[in-house]
Amino acid sequence: MKILVIDDERAIRNSLKEILMLEGYEVETAENGVQGIAMVEKEKYDVIFCDIKMPEMDGDEVLDRLVAMGIDAAIVMISGHGDINSAVACIKRGAFDFIPKPLDLNRILITIKNATEKVTLVKETKVLKKKVYGQEMIGESEALLHIKEMIDKVAPTDARVLICGSNGTGKELVARNLHQKSNRSAAPYIEVNCAAIPSELIESELFGHEKGSFTSAVKQHKGKFEQADGGTLFLDEIGDMSLAAQAKVLRALQEKKISRVGSDKDITVDVRVLAATNKNLREEIEKGTFREDLYHRLSVIVINVPALDQRKSDIPLLVDHFLDQISSETGMPVRAVDPDAMKLLVEKSWTGNIRELRNVVERLMILSGDRITAADVKAYVL
Repeated sequence: MKILVIDDERAIRNSLKEILMLEGYEVETAENGVQGIAMVEKEKYDVIFCDIKMPEMDGDEVLDRLVAMGIDAAIVMISGHGDINSAVACIKRGAFDFIPKPLDLNRILITIKNATEKVTLVKETKVLKKKVYGQEMIGESEALLHIKEMIDKVAPTDARVLICGSNGTGKELVARNLHQKSNRSAAPYIEVNCAAIPSELIESELFGHEKGSFTSAVKQHKGKFEQADGGTLFLDEIGDMSLAAQAKVLRALQEKKISRVGSDKDITVDVRVLAATNKNLREEIEKGTFREDLYHRLSVIVINVPALDQRKSDIPLLVDHFLDQISSETGMPVRAVDPDAMKLLVEKSWTGNIRELRNVVERLMILSGDRITAADVKAYVL
């Protein structure tokens, strides 16, 4: 564990460093807030002890700067002039704890132990969120930068979003990013693949059912709308939803109420709905297979996700990303890709989009030697 001590009093700074190093911690010191901020910008620390009364930049300003930087470290404020109001104020603004001077060794060690648990929990939560929600959208093409900009603008609102694009383009990742950057990010994120659920079960899946409402309904079941209450509901492949289910979804969007199958009781729900489709819904409306009023309810914002062939400049970045990701997941060593091999991958037509590209990268990692060569791409891909 790495600890930073920011204090303008040399005696306190050095004594705290010696004590903590004897306990087995790696400790660095800064004699003022300006130096401390500069060190945090260059290094990662698990715990930061910061005095409040300091020249140039006092501890309150240091705390605000550290919190604004979004660091994972637990910040512990220390002061010889502290009272309960000062402690509460610091913690409200983002400090992990407040310790008055003279410093008590046992209190310090307990605080470090608790801070360690907090930092570990924060890191584990970030890893879990990456597994559950996916990671950043990889690429720097103009098309992708436009989508990222739209996500940043739309996510903080409660506007419904219709995400359109071919299979494998990353529509689900757009939805997850919208949720993660929204004010509902701490609430549930529920996905429903409308194409994977039989039409006779879709209403039960979305709105729930009461015990005995049909033959296999042996107990009450909460649907996805109720499960997503307060959060986000992502309806993937909504173009495959039956007209009967569409009518119920429309009512839920209009009135913010649902009723379970087999019940007349209304249940109020607060859900932000995101939808995605690989179909042209306007054509489906003409065919009579999709409700026009539902389309207009869902398409407050429309995000069109481009095919991979429309953002070929992102392919090298995606290949490198998948090489690292697959190596991390499988333990296989990362393979270097020869320039000629990368050129062939960029020139290839990717009808299966990003999903196909990832599968191809995994195939090449398994079948190639120490490096991925043009011969490997010709043999196993083209």
